Amino acid sequence: MLTITQALYDQIVAHSRADHPDEACGVVAGPAGTGRAERFIPMLNAARSPTFYEFDSADLLKLYRELDDRDEEPVIIYHSHTATEAYPSRTDVTYANEPGAHYVLVSTADTDDQGPFQFRSYRIVDGEITEEDVEVVEAYEPA
Repeated sequence: MLTITQALYDQIVAHSRADHPDEACGVVAGPAGTGRAERFIPMLNAARSPTFYEFDSADLLKLYRELDDRDEEPVIIYHSHTATEAYPSRTDVTYANEPGAHYVLVSTADTDDQGPFQFRSYRIVDGEITEEDVEVVEAYEPA
């Protein structure tokens, strides 16, 4: 299960809506080994595409150096789908190379008559997609 604060949830959704009609993408980092999403890091979609996202290679290198310096890891890797449901595409699965991360997809298309967006989380390991529940909390319990 992904546990995420309301503030981070809102930031991911806002970024997804702001970049529409292009796909948005980013990371939420947290202290290494905790699985706790804490620091929102919106990234630029270098592809600037409504059907594809790509992290800029220089930005990605900078991000991973910063994560190392801060003893953090990517807890959530997120992106949006602008015209389809919030489910990983074959390309998404191919690019999923962080087995410990939660892969969050936000659909800014109303594909299910449930409202203006979908927010779903997955684990993607060795090409296997497993959807997981999302619990939104006001704040994390003290460690």
